Amino acid sequence: MVGAFGWGLLAASSLVIGGALAYLKWEFPPRLIGFIMAFGAGVLISAIAFDLVQEAVDTTDHDWVAYVGIFAGCAVFAIGNWRIERMGGGKRKDAAGAQAEGSAEGIVLGSVLDGIPESLVIGLTLAQGGGLGVAYFAAVFISNLPEAIGSSAGLRKAHWSARSVLAMWAGIAVASGGASLLGYAFFDTASDAAVAFVLTFAAGAILTMLADTMMPEAFKDASRSAAVGVATTLGFATAFLIHTVS
Repeated sequence: MVGAFGWGLLAASSLVIGGALAYLKWEFPPRLIGFIMAFGAGVLISAIAFDLVQEAVDTTDHDWVAYVGIFAGCAVFAIGNWRIERMGGGKRKDAAGAQAEGSAEGIVLGSVLDGIPESLVIGLTLAQGGGLGVAYFAAVFISNLPEAIGSSAGLRKAHWSARSVLAMWAGIAVASGGASLLGYAFFDTASDAAVAFVLTFAAGAILTMLADTMMPEAFKDASRSAAVGVATTLGFATAFLIHTVS
């Protein structure tokens, strides 16, 4: 169980790294932020397809479970994100500083909402005895970097101190470790159908997060849709390469 917490914490530690990078003396150009956010989105899309949905389908003979899980994850994230927007956290990934109009509580809760589904899967994977999927772990770690860089760049422009931003990411990393531990504890003896449901629930939530918050910011910052398309494809191909060689 300690290992589950540690792996979840380690996967989310790239949030702290990304936050620190955003507070270096030199600033990331908006187009570069959009490019790296699109790359991270491509990485997660690959993980959704090959490490979550495909694994879920292979786990159970009841394909309907996968559909229920996907739409349940989508609904939970969409409703949660709607509530976060009303609390002032809707611009949490904006790299231009629009977070200044939001609330600190909303931004923090929104960032937690974004990361919890990914971490649950890490604990679930360990609980099933198959070991941690290298490709999925790499996808989560890599995708967290551009997300944290983009969000932290905006928080910096919104006059958040480096200490406050790094404390937020550190707290979210700990919460992610807790979510991984939760996934391990609750699904240690879970049925195949339950495992498939959780995998696709996470897939639906992450995919909705990408469409609702990450990709729109990538298009806005990168300015050119072609750059976003190339970056997303590169991210997808990178994660797929890790998946095939692991």
